[in-house]
Amino acid sequence: MSYGGTFTARLRRIPGKGGWTFAPVPEACAPRVTHGWGRTPVRATVDGVTWETSVWRDRSGETLLPIPRRVRGGRGDGDAVRVTLAFDVL
Repeated sequence: MSYGGTFTARLRRIPGKGGWTFAPVPEACAPRVTHGWGRTPVRATVDGVTWETSVWRDRSGETLLPIPRRVRGGRGDGDAVRVTLAFDVL
């Protein structure tokens, strides 16, 4: 795994039932796309909690890290989190 970077992000929730909550990834910390659907596997750490996941590129080209409820706890839309990403460089 290579180091992708550490940054602070404001959580963004997609509205609607079952909407996901994401942390936008700055371009300087974003890996290139390696899998279908604009996805790249990463090891993410958010406020000290680490897990294996993927970041996705949305249609606008922005890279997003989905943050599950078990990781974000009581934080939600607009709250700041500290993120570290690690990923394989191909």
